[in-house]
Amino acid sequence: MTIALLVAVALVAGGVASVVGFGIGSLLTPALALETGMKVAVAAISVPHAIGTAVRLWTLRAHVNREVLLRFGIASAIGGLIGAFLHAWAGGAVLTGVFGVLLISAGLAELIGWARRVRLKGALAIAAGGTSGLLGGMVGNQGGVRSAALLGFDLPRDSFVATATAIALIVDAARMPVYLWTEGAELLKIWPTIAWITGGVVVGTILGRHSLSHIPEAIFRRVIGSVVMLLGLYMLYRAGAMPLDR
Repeated sequence: MTIALLVAVALVAGGVASVVGFGIGSLLTPALALETGMKVAVAAISVPHAIGTAVRLWTLRAHVNREVLLRFGIASAIGGLIGAFLHAWAGGAVLTGVFGVLLISAGLAELIGWARRVRLKGALAIAAGGTSGLLGGMVGNQGGVRSAALLGFDLPRDSFVATATAIALIVDAARMPVYLWTEGAELLKIWPTIAWITGGVVVGTILGRHSLSHIPEAIFRRVIGSVVMLLGLYMLYRAGAMPLDR
């Protein structure tokens, strides 16, 4: 896949994340995995994910709900650290298959409206925080579970996106040192690609709230849900064709 196409995906991913609070990992990881394999892609995309998330958080910092951040963020950080070690242990075929299932689930949940109806409360919400961090650390895709859990706190729109963004950054801080330790040599080989993708994510994040706000939300959500589900189906196909130890 050419750098130009990856940067285009990065622009879209950054814009999507600036509106709904997640999407960078869901869209960029499978795109890069077509070239590098899932293990390296998950680690590599954590860099633009962290930088794009930090930029988004800076613009929304006044809206973060600190109480929810503390309760939810600790569980997510623990889950993210455990997930990063699982990522280092698991084979590429396993990671690709898990990622495919998560993408299909997230896309289908959006298309049928389940993602906007589910409310997790109390201990279930905290458990979902740990689960989202675990998935983020293992396969780089945590946004759907995290959003479903945060809906249970009945946060206003801006506070919802801001708090989700802050939690995502906490998970990045927990998982990235493990990635650098286990995949650092591979990441150095593709650092120009990572730099280009990061630039695309940052620009998309800055421009996203202005450009995407003109697209009707119902159409936008259905298009994203369909793309995510198709990517998930392709990831499952790739997983089935890979040796289990890759």
